[in-house]
Amino acid sequence: MIEFDHVNKHYGAHHVLRDITMTVSRGEVVVVCGPSGSGKSTLIKCVNALESYQSGHILVEGVDVKSKARSAAALRQRVGMVFQNFELYPHLSVIDNICIAQRVVLKRHAGEARERAWRLLDRVGLRDKAAAYPMNLSGGQQQRIAIARALALDPEIMLFDEPTSALDPEMINEVLDVMTALAADGMTMMVVTHEMGFARRVASRVVFMDKGEVVEDCSTTEFFNDTKSRADRTRQFLDKILSH
Repeated sequence: MIEFDHVNKHYGAHHVLRDITMTVSRGEVVVVCGPSGSGKSTLIKCVNALESYQSGHILVEGVDVKSKARSAAALRQRVGMVFQNFELYPHLSVIDNICIAQRVVLKRHAGEARERAWRLLDRVGLRDKAAAYPMNLSGGQQQRIAIARALALDPEIMLFDEPTSALDPEMINEVLDVMTALAADGMTMMVVTHEMGFARRVASRVVFMDKGEVVEDCSTTEFFNDTKSRADRTRQFLDKILSH
């Protein structure tokens, strides 16, 4: 579904992504973790052309992200993304937030878009919030609506950029539960997160990044249970993040 082939990205003299080569297969849930500034968010933003890169190739369903054969809008229809800070339209109700992209991008008529929105509200457990506005929702509820909005375009792949990092601790599980259900349904997912419990429970693979490089790319079982075979930098990270 996604192929990274020797991808490099620079911000001026800063080498943000260093020769990234890996693949994500259909139905896989790949958790990307690592310290702040390691290139995790930049990596997944390159997948749907929110960030550019200087060399190498990223193929999504066999088509190069930079190909003129597919526009950025068409790419983002296939690759949904959920951001750290929700990015909902504050002047629109919940149901209108879910309908608008369907009307604009997919050209669905109002009734069809609304029917799809109701189904997604049921899926994320927020049917009763259809008429509410984002400012009247908790952070966890806003993030669940953001997931529903991304799903409204019927993507083949979902990208999550630290989806729980802006949430109060008691709201994190309600978002992770929705993501877990998505994974169980077979959605292909790349998730940037520090939620190691989610990674253990749901991920097919874990990719650990540091200083723009992929240090580890292995099964979830290997990552957590075979620490003696991991790189020194990975063990340092796990010792810190799993000790709390």
